[in-house]
Amino acid sequence: MSLFFCISALRAIVEMLGLCLIAQALLYMMAGQGRSKNPIYRFFALLTRGPQHCVAACLPAKTPSMLIAGLTFLLLFCCWIGLAILRRFL
Repeated sequence: MSLFFCISALRAIVEMLGLCLIAQALLYMMAGQGRSKNPIYRFFALLTRGPQHCVAACLPAKTPSMLIAGLTFLLLFCCWIGLAILRRFL
């Protein structure tokens, strides 16, 4: 398996997670208090739980969840750009 393929696959996964965070934020605003019953919102929350827990582990315990989600998106975006640059130079 080539390194180019591995980087491209990892970049696709990072892109999918970033898009799931954006969709989850939009559903958060649209669904309001009923979001916990929305199966699509719960699906996006399931997919993004891992990266958000990793970011939350690096922050103080009382950090608001919206800040954790924003920092997770920023981290995923930086990884996505970094992988694009890395793939470009291979």
